[in-house]
Amino acid sequence: MRADLLFDDIAGLDEALAAVDGFDAVLVGGLLRPRPAQAGGLSGLADAVAGTPLASRVAEAAEKASAGGGDEGHFVALAAARTALLGSVHDALVARVDEVTGRPVADPWAAGPDSGEERAGNLLVAARGWLCDLARTGWQGIDHELVGGAAPVVSAMLPDPALRRLATLLDGFAAELAACCPGASLERVPVRRWADLWARALLLTLPGAASGPAVGEVSGRLLPLGVDVQEHATAVQAQVHAVFEPADGGVSRLVRASVSAPKPDTVVGAGLWQGLRPHMSLLAAVGEGRAVDLDAMPLTAEGDLLWDDSRARAGEPADVFATARVALPVAAACAVSPLDRHPVRIAVPVLVEGYGVEGYGVERDGMEDARDVAGGVVLDVAGCRLRVDTDRVPAAGPLTPQAVASSGACLGLLRWDAGEFLLQPLAVERTVRKKPVAVHAGAWAGGTSDKAGARAEKAATDAVVVLRERAGKLLRK
Repeated sequence: MRADLLFDDIAGLDEALAAVDGFDAVLVGGLLRPRPAQAGGLSGLADAVAGTPLASRVAEAAEKASAGGGDEGHFVALAAARTALLGSVHDALVARVDEVTGRPVADPWAAGPDSGEERAGNLLVAARGWLCDLARTGWQGIDHELVGGAAPVVSAMLPDPALRRLATLLDGFAAELAACCPGASLERVPVRRWADLWARALLLTLPGAASGPAVGEVSGRLLPLGVDVQEHATAVQAQVHAVFEPADGGVSRLVRASVSAPKPDTVVGAGLWQGLRPHMSLLAAVGEGRAVDLDAMPLTAEGDLLWDDSRARAGEPADVFATARVALPVAAACAVSPLDRHPVRIAVPVLVEGYGVEGYGVERDGMEDARDVAGGVVLDVAGCRLRVDTDRVPAAGPLTPQAVASSGACLGLLRWDAGEFLLQPLAVERTVRKKPVAVHAGAWAGGTSDKAGARAEKAATDAVVVLRERAGKLLRK
């Protein structure tokens, strides 16, 4: 792994992000009565895509929007330009990661069949109208009446599977906006996040945009690498990253398999696994350190396994670090959907070894320093400082920042955030009594005899029992 390449400048990256930031600032005040400063953000976006097929349409849209006369078509063009710029940033960063790791390049993108959302064109038009009203008003002008306009559209969309992806996005976006109303009183606006959600939702209202990736069936051996746990107050998702080796001897691929479940906000830590395990046998295999044999398992062009327990069976023991050292370097990434080409979605499995550590419990000048240094744990890889994203280390496992700081090898996801590459740990290898010992973030996925994990699971079980009893009483009333 050429870690030094992660810190070299990428031509045009800063300029593309600056154009995106300029446009995002425009959405804060809204486009109903644009101020002179907003015109600069719109023209900057148009200049950034000059020379591309979008050039003329975006230039017209920027001109109309600057005069306060933008319509739905103009807003769609601006959203497309913003998405294209972030897509170019994504591609440049992924190309740099490919150079760093030396892995095979991803296959070209292959779209699946049309999802048929054109049947509900009126709902797409209604959703587009609401999103355009948001752009005219701006984040500082939102109120409950405007945000509430999404509710009937979402309610009409949810029963249709072809529209559920957009409906879910609109529902979550509207709920987030409602929690911040009125916008005029906001002390801090999540500028990039709301612009991301707005642009993505607006493009999904276009016919054909919501079509999913092509899906095929694969058979072979799945070698888990680790689990990324993503938690929300009312939901949790576990995403298993793995190397898939086809039975026909084809090229190995990096794939993912995800399972999610609703949860009460009182269930946290190791208790999260209780809601996830019943839906995916892969979690048990991860906890036990085993491979999984797949038979005709659906796999999308993006590398997502559509998990079906009936098509999987536990295989032989498979050491994660052996997989990372032998199988990971030759595994090719899968393609990325055009609308998913965004820097925040970069999560590339890598193995880092032979580093020094700054951070928790690191010995300095003969003294033990248990305090966190500025920026958290940092790995010194061949003279390059790679920051560890300890905020993403889940409480649902034994892996801790302290374990990372005392490790000699780290298997993690290479991500990009706030202008730099970060490493999210999935597992580390430490030396205990002169023997290598692995600590995994997903070690408790299939169950645990660890005292701390067992205690947390029992507490979660008690909380769930109480909640079910209360829910039963309410239903009986």
